[in-house]
Amino acid sequence: MARKIIVDSDMGTDDAIALVMLLHHPGVEILALTATEGCVSAAQANNNLQAIVNQLDPPRLPRLGMASTTPNAPPINTSYLYGTDGLGNANFPISEKQHLLPAEKVIIECVRKNPGEVTFLGLGPATNIANAFRRDPAISEMFDRVILVGGSATGIGNISPMAEFNFYFDPESARQVLQTRVTRTLVTLDCTRQVQFGLDLFDQIPSEDSRVGELLRRILPFAFRAFRQQLGQEGITLNDAVGALSVIAPHVFSYEELAGDVETEGLLTRGVTVFDRRPMPEWRTNMEVATSIEVSEARIALINAIRAADNCK
Repeated sequence: MARKIIVDSDMGTDDAIALVMLLHHPGVEILALTATEGCVSAAQANNNLQAIVNQLDPPRLPRLGMASTTPNAPPINTSYLYGTDGLGNANFPISEKQHLLPAEKVIIECVRKNPGEVTFLGLGPATNIANAFRRDPAISEMFDRVILVGGSATGIGNISPMAEFNFYFDPESARQVLQTRVTRTLVTLDCTRQVQFGLDLFDQIPSEDSRVGELLRRILPFAFRAFRQQLGQEGITLNDAVGALSVIAPHVFSYEELAGDVETEGLLTRGVTVFDRRPMPEWRTNMEVATSIEVSEARIALINAIRAADNCK
């Protein structure tokens, strides 16, 4: 039986690749796709979500939930890595749908219709799932599992010295999810950043003659140029696409039960994931954390998922 999931993302390049992997995968049934503010604005995330769905034209159209502006979000500009539209300046046209619902309302409705069956996969900041919990606290016990791609188990960040981007952008929401009574898994930056891709990726993905190939070949060149020019790296990381493997290829990760929380106020430590690893910890374990990854297997699984999507008509 296919696993019922809701995919929540801030619609950058790696999120788009995650959707490629998931929308046609036989092992999952996507109930809804929801956008959240993060690497792009709420309005841009909403546009990107609709554009990617239009480009991929999945056989079963999931419900769409729209992002809203995140209160107290820090002023972050990621256009140097992802382009002004978050998708490598691809500027895909959209056929904008009318009367779309807010993301948290879509999440609540999907979970209430499928109690105990839904996995929430959060590829961006945790704003939407936290808003859903605030609006309807009872649903926290109605999920099968909540997976957040974010945080760092080692304290090595990618947006600040110690914080991972998703948790840094909205630490209050991340903390709420980690403190809510829900079964949760954290897929950390420590794992996802290990899986890197060089220019030979273009030899392994579908040709531009297909929907999947055309999309990937429009959004990926900017990422390779940006990583080389801005970060001095010849390869790129696709953190959210790797995070999506937690649903379709969970065997590539190793997990550990840990007790963790998120710093919300520190001047130098906003968004840092804090774990109680003392010899005699005082905190109770509250999450499953992906602490290591089989890099070669993860790379193969990701490319295979992309190829499989291209074969689905």
